Amino acid sequence: MSTAPEPSPGAGVPQPAATAEDLRAALSRIAPDAVPTFDAERATAVARARDQFSAAPMRRFLRQWALYVAIERHPDLAALLRSLEARAARVTDPAEARAITAEIGHILDKAAAEAGIPHGGAR
Repeated sequence: MSTAPEPSPGAGVPQPAATAEDLRAALSRIAPDAVPTFDAERATAVARARDQFSAAPMRRFLRQWALYVAIERHPDLAALLRSLEARAARVTDPAEARAITAEIGHILDKAAAEAGIPHGGAR
């Protein structure tokens, strides 16, 4: 009897709509440890939106978490991103730093496209 490897938590989880409820549901499947942070940041964004009479804090919150989910849906990609970020924190060679930065940018651009975030994310 052979044992097949268990699928990764993000396997088969489609990119959710960028609503707080859909993002939270996806997080509970692919990154359950992140749910408390999501909930805390959501509460902060709601409070800021009320204080500022603006939807901007919620839009920023939803974009940030849609990007996070887009990355975490692909565990190998998420691990690569964390590895690159760790390397970037300690690299001293400018050419290597540029290469790492470009690779991180490519990962983030791809995730932003999956999440439906406009290029630059400022809208």
